[in-house]
Amino acid sequence: MKASKLLAERYLFSRKNVSLINTLTLISVSGVTVGTALLIVVLSVFNGFFDIIKSMLLSNDPDLRIEVAEGRSFQISEKMDQVLENTSEIVIKSPYIQGKALVAHRSRRDQVVQVKGVYPDRFAQYADLDALLYAGGLDLDVRNRMPGILISEPLSRSLRLNIGDDISLLSAAGMRRSLTHFTGPRTSRFEVRGIYDLRQIIDDPVIYIDIAAAQRLFDLKNEISGIDIRLHEHDDAQAVKLHLQRELGDGYLIQTWYDLQRPLYDVMNLEKWGAYFILMIIVLVAVLNIVGSLTMIVIQKQRDIGLLRSIGFRRKDIMSVFLRQGWYVGLIGCTLGGVVGLTLCYLQDTYEMVKLAGAEAFIISAYPVQVQWLDVTLVLGGSLVLCVLASWYPALRAASIQPADAVRNE
Repeated sequence: MKASKLLAERYLFSRKNVSLINTLTLISVSGVTVGTALLIVVLSVFNGFFDIIKSMLLSNDPDLRIEVAEGRSFQISEKMDQVLENTSEIVIKSPYIQGKALVAHRSRRDQVVQVKGVYPDRFAQYADLDALLYAGGLDLDVRNRMPGILISEPLSRSLRLNIGDDISLLSAAGMRRSLTHFTGPRTSRFEVRGIYDLRQIIDDPVIYIDIAAAQRLFDLKNEISGIDIRLHEHDDAQAVKLHLQRELGDGYLIQTWYDLQRPLYDVMNLEKWGAYFILMIIVLVAVLNIVGSLTMIVIQKQRDIGLLRSIGFRRKDIMSVFLRQGWYVGLIGCTLGGVVGLTLCYLQDTYEMVKLAGAEAFIISAYPVQVQWLDVTLVLGGSLVLCVLASWYPALRAASIQPADAVRNE
């Protein structure tokens, strides 16, 4: 209604209003502006860190991983091979063997590590070796009767290993065989051909060997532990997972890149949305000023409201006047806050104004930002809803004023 809009603008923006009302309105707009801008910036920083950690993990983690639901190994059936071949989203499928082994080097302290046997050519296609390799290369072939091995940087530091050194691996299967056959444990020797670094995100050291050597080490013959899959698009992982699960059945466990590192990703998302709800308190405090300013306008304009009721304004028309005022305050504050927040994100992303403390030990020098429009929509929408809700009480109070009471009070 045009009359409601005109009255709302006049009551809120007229210079004849009491100065205290103007002050409270200005505080409300400022609070909403600061709150929304801060929320956009903080959520964008969380998104930036999430993307950096995700990219680091995906340099080694596959988009999908297929394992057997029960047991530790399986053989690729004809049906599985056909299903994987007919799934157009799949770019690379790389079978692997994984298990624990005891690693020893000369007189150094033995360590239990994760060993993963891979096809080197397929592994190189989905793993970002340029980001991973610290020294040497991915050379797992047999040379001079000794297969190659790729080890982690922490393990090389712990055992003082360099390129060209040899180490021995002993699996649980080898220990069990030595006990049942009453012979000494049979170890497998490897030559260090490469050293990789995952920036300390993965705690347990993982070492890579050729899949044929892994089959001998773990006594698996023609079986594998699982299949790593790389897709055209990371975001298709969940949809492809559901498709493969439906085709292959419950006998197989299929995990997406998110499932493989779920505890870490869940914590980061929890921190992000925890910050969202905590920082919304700033907007809530600003919204309380809207209640005070609109209530004072209701008290000041009580006679006007009575006259409006007497000439035919309905209760919902009076409520509309004050709900519009809360809407205007929220709209102005959210618009200014959105502009300020997005501008700060752009400046930080372009010029890296705020540096990261201890950046010399990390891969970035400044706080990363990535604006997601869903987050911006939630921030602006949540702030607007709070502003409208804050105007509900003053609107109800104004609508309850009776014409006779307003004139009598005057």
